[in-house]
Amino acid sequence: MKRSLTSRSLSAVGLIGVAALTVGLAGCAGGGGDAADDDTIRVAYQKTASFTAMDELMKKAKDEYEAANEGKTVELVPIEAEQDQYFTKLALMNGSPDTAPDVIYEDTFQIRSDAAAGYLQPIDDFIADWDGWSLYDDGAKQAGLGDDGKTYGISLGTDTRGLYFNKDIFEAAGLPTDWAPTSWDDILEAARTIKASNPDVIPFNVYASKSLGEATSMQGFEMLLYGTGDELMDTDTNKWVTGSQGFRDALGLYQTLAEEGLGPDPAEALDAGWGSKVSTELLPQGKLAIALDGSWLPSNWISGDNEWPEWQETMGFAAMPTKDAGGFTSMSGGWTLAMGANASDPQAAFDFIAQALTPENALMYHQEAGQIAVRSDVASSQEYLDFNPSFEFFSSLVPYTHFRPATPDYSQISSNIPVATEAVFTGQATPEDAQAQYDSALVGIVGEENTQAG
Repeated sequence: MKRSLTSRSLSAVGLIGVAALTVGLAGCAGGGGDAADDDTIRVAYQKTASFTAMDELMKKAKDEYEAANEGKTVELVPIEAEQDQYFTKLALMNGSPDTAPDVIYEDTFQIRSDAAAGYLQPIDDFIADWDGWSLYDDGAKQAGLGDDGKTYGISLGTDTRGLYFNKDIFEAAGLPTDWAPTSWDDILEAARTIKASNPDVIPFNVYASKSLGEATSMQGFEMLLYGTGDELMDTDTNKWVTGSQGFRDALGLYQTLAEEGLGPDPAEALDAGWGSKVSTELLPQGKLAIALDGSWLPSNWISGDNEWPEWQETMGFAAMPTKDAGGFTSMSGGWTLAMGANASDPQAAFDFIAQALTPENALMYHQEAGQIAVRSDVASSQEYLDFNPSFEFFSSLVPYTHFRPATPDYSQISSNIPVATEAVFTGQATPEDAQAQYDSALVGIVGEENTQAG
């Protein structure tokens, strides 16, 4: 998770590290750290080995915008980092008007905290005159709201999460290639069978490390927690939950995977690049049997550097079951394009966002990033529906999905979840001790009066 610069303190990074990182970002920007003038639009976004769709979209939008706006320059700042490190580097950029972006690739769960911190500016006046806004569904519009009810970001799509499994590995282990687990026990039994059949294959991956930040919190732990019937925050009372059995059960699954050797070697899984390795190496190379992961993974395999022509025949998909055969569960999030509070020319910044989200560009991004469509023109496009055979399955998980608490303090609270999962997965703490540490941190953040026993 990103660290505090108000609520996220730069002291956690260290003055020397901050200075070095800021210099590095300025070098990436190509502007030497000087504030952009009214004719330059600085755009910051994430790029990784397994996520290049945003880079492709921004380059295309830059060419189109500059061609249509003589004298204007778009300065692209691709931040090559996994999610947690991306948030940290973006916070550093936002810490100074000299490096702050005009347009920001912003996770929906960060909108409220970043708007409250003064890093973003509302765009209501701009979307009121933009024809594209009417194409977005109500859920996508809600995702871009701040605590003040104003709109700060325009959705790039949404996602769900489920189980990927290698049908070749399953068949070799005597497991069904139309596997459809209905409980955690079904998953564990399959993982045990695979371990006995092929000890060189990782049976099951669930993200557990602090280095992966929100990927661990959301794609790992919360996928388990919400499958127990418990939740991080009670939506009826708006109080954060402490001491719940579901929290311990979720950590207990991490403990089982570690103790029985059903997951990856912690020495590898704690690396910040583990998420990219799962999607670009382990799954395509047949070294991982089951992965709990996001709907965007097949977009890596359709074309580009990580193309994997055999994925449709090799990979199976299954909904993530709840703990005790009570149904299914998923988590949904998504990213937006937002406008920085220090944008030197807000109208130009919004015009660039609108250019990036033309129907043609929106369709391209939804396809290449593996996004579930949140705008009517893309959702109804046969080209979109035909592009990726996995879209139908992952869209079918929407009825089971959950969303992270939309509060400004969620990011700070969420950063304590990977502390708990990593401690359990590496054998440094029991589920009970890890939960107690999380509960203590939670109370310290929100106050005891804003918590309730689970």
